[in-house]
Amino acid sequence: MYSVDLTTVLAGITLRNPVLTCSGTYGFGEEYAAYCPLEALGGITLKGITPLPRLGNLVPRLAETPAGLLNAVGLENPGLEEFLRSYLPKVRKLPTAVIANISGFSLEEYEHMARALQVDSGLAALEVNISCPNVKHGGMHFGTDPQSAEEVIAAVKAATNLPIIAKLSPNVTDIVGMARAVQRGGADALSLINTLLGMRIDIEQQRPLLANTFGGLSGPAIRPVAVRMVWQVAEAVDLPIIGMGGITTWQDAVEFLLAGATAISIGTGNFVNPQTPLEILRGITTYCEKHGKTSVRDLVGLAHQA
Repeated sequence: MYSVDLTTVLAGITLRNPVLTCSGTYGFGEEYAAYCPLEALGGITLKGITPLPRLGNLVPRLAETPAGLLNAVGLENPGLEEFLRSYLPKVRKLPTAVIANISGFSLEEYEHMARALQVDSGLAALEVNISCPNVKHGGMHFGTDPQSAEEVIAAVKAATNLPIIAKLSPNVTDIVGMARAVQRGGADALSLINTLLGMRIDIEQQRPLLANTFGGLSGPAIRPVAVRMVWQVAEAVDLPIIGMGGITTWQDAVEFLLAGATAISIGTGNFVNPQTPLEILRGITTYCEKHGKTSVRDLVGLAHQA
């Protein structure tokens, strides 16, 4: 039996293991504490925050698909001021690394949020969402135009002393170009992929099922796309990657690590089984033991050497 070192270093942050949770699927952490011990996780990424409170999109906001989930929540959140007052004092006490996720609709809004969130906040990093597909302006523009992406990451980088993780959209023709753009902007790490843009139509009502018409597709259906993009970016950009997109089993997680991800993040899988992160962590450990790896870091990008 091998002793496996699960320690993972991401953008200068030391995590106890490479298993994280995705923004928008884990609330502010406390919601899952009764179902999954947070101290067992490498870290959690908080629900996305915007400068002002948002009620989100009209309902219906969710729709199931074969092997996936469409969501058009619309960044519902309490806003930055309420987060700082009521939520941050709680989340900074959570027994794991906490990553805040920020979204804005202008360069100035991103800068404003970044200035309010510094190392002394107790957060481990900022994930900058430039890729949300279910709001009608803002994020998707930054997430699909390389120059805009570079500018917003550079603005956030200049405004905070926290490590910056750029969350990239798969709804582009050149994911490598986007990764290189945010690297030039100063990103310390990458999250990929966010959801793919999709829709469903209610055939009885003969109209779009989601009130927003379009939504973000997540779940196992998008995993092959996510693995492909992680592979491409890992070959082109020298930044650590948090791989995400349809991870529900330890085999999925190992696939992302072999493709070049330094860590992995679980989203939709949490809705199906809140203990999915624990099961994945056990599976990664057993896989390392079986293959004679004493450190999980030995798996990262291994498939590129084949």
